[in-house]
Amino acid sequence: MVKAQDSAGELIAGRYRLLDAFLREEGRALWHGEDTAFGRPVVLTRSRTAGPPPEGTPEPAADRILRTAEILGPACHGGVAAVLDVVEEPGFVWTVTERPPGAPLAELLPSGPGDHVWAAAVGLGVLDVLTAAHGEGVVHGELGPSQVWADDQGTVTVTGFGLPASAAAPRVTAPSYASPEQARGEGATPAADLWTLGAMMYALVEGRPLMEDRGSAEATFRAVDRLPVREPQKAGPLAPAISGLLRWDPVERVPEAVVRESLTRILRQNFEEVTPPEPLPDLLDPAGEHRDGGAENGSAGHTRKGLPFGRPVLLGSALAVTVVAVGVFAAMGGLPGGADTSASGAAPSRAAARTPSAAPTAAGTPAGGRTPTASPKPSPSPSPTAGSTVPSGFSLYRAPQGFSVALPLGWKPVETQSSDDLAYRVTFGASGDPRTLAVTYSTQLGPDPVAVWSAKEPNLQAVSTGYERVGAIRPVTYHGMKGADMEWYSVVGGVRVRTLGRGFLIGGHRGFSLRWTTPADDWNSAADRQALKVVLDSFRTGVK
Repeated sequence: MVKAQDSAGELIAGRYRLLDAFLREEGRALWHGEDTAFGRPVVLTRSRTAGPPPEGTPEPAADRILRTAEILGPACHGGVAAVLDVVEEPGFVWTVTERPPGAPLAELLPSGPGDHVWAAAVGLGVLDVLTAAHGEGVVHGELGPSQVWADDQGTVTVTGFGLPASAAAPRVTAPSYASPEQARGEGATPAADLWTLGAMMYALVEGRPLMEDRGSAEATFRAVDRLPVREPQKAGPLAPAISGLLRWDPVERVPEAVVRESLTRILRQNFEEVTPPEPLPDLLDPAGEHRDGGAENGSAGHTRKGLPFGRPVLLGSALAVTVVAVGVFAAMGGLPGGADTSASGAAPSRAAARTPSAAPTAAGTPAGGRTPTASPKPSPSPSPTAGSTVPSGFSLYRAPQGFSVALPLGWKPVETQSSDDLAYRVTFGASGDPRTLAVTYSTQLGPDPVAVWSAKEPNLQAVSTGYERVGAIRPVTYHGMKGADMEWYSVVGGVRVRTLGRGFLIGGHRGFSLRWTTPADDWNSAADRQALKVVLDSFRTGVK
């Protein structure tokens, strides 16, 4: 007998405690939960399943979902959620996954229409996963906005692979996002997944589903199959890609490569227009104290847990982390590195070390253009107007090397290194501030940022004290360019720090790496998260 409703506090399989249902849709419910065996947070998704296909009994749902996850894990490089367990019930299946970064798109859609550049970035992230899955012969078949998660770091994660019992199985969840052929009861194909991608991008820019729910799955399926598709009105340059994916005949839908080119073009055009980040409040701790410990002039040391964190300890330690960390990504493609030489074989030479010669420009420089979109946002927001300025507490630094980035007030270059192959690294910081940012440019990068990190991680581990990677190496699309994120902990000068490294390619074997390092205890503070977002949103390469 099938239960009508699950309840908070209930244990699934005697192990996974349901905490709260944060999303429900036709045929599917998502719960925050806890793995009581390990005390870790999880997401539990309860999905309706179709009956067995006519040709015979399929493999058990648990085996099928776990097998699919095993195939897609290495193929998608962190773009799919890690499946921890699968529990079958009559007519339903529970999939237990790690909690992906960010939030599902279904939670963001009620906020209203989103920026078309943000929608393109999310769409490109989903397309990356679908392309990898289709290349492995895996079709999603039940894709919808509850199974796509996005965060403000540019990470897109897809869940729910492996639910259809076979290629001929009918769709049973999220009927508003079914393709017309699925609505007629036909099986899932790569073209059906592409239709759903188009429908999700439509919903992101229009602020409403392509097809409204009709009260029952059957009625919604009929509407999807029979009613004409509404042209997007708010999609801007994204409209051709959306319309090309939403063609009734699957044979006529634009292929994945054409969609990728269209989305990438939108992001590149936006990237080339230097714009400041959205206005944010001053960099204050939640308690309202300045990050320098309360001293407006920055003379006092920064204190945490009784440890005096003045410039000699904090900035010097962070620089040591930066030199090692940047070297790891750099050595793969010619970036100047601390632990390795460049690919050309020449070690970088120090130039203008700890000199204030390249001072930041004054804050408040007006800059027109579009919304900064370094990565998909957790919620849609209006684009700033042409008169927007750098947020209070920051200034726009224009480097002599050509790049620009918004930095906290008082920050300036504290070390610059260069090499004979035109690669360079500039490290920024300020007295009394424990954080640093390192910007590294390389002229000899390999083609896969994820592979760069994977190949060089052993070296980073060897030269770092207390090294510990945080999660998987994640592929990202940054301003329309191919990149990868890796995060890790290390201990420098007795202080545990956390680093986000974002490497991305700009073409012709060239690329940049951004390293943000901060005390680990501060990582989730509002001030640090805001500052990191400003840096990532505002960075422009200045390289064509």
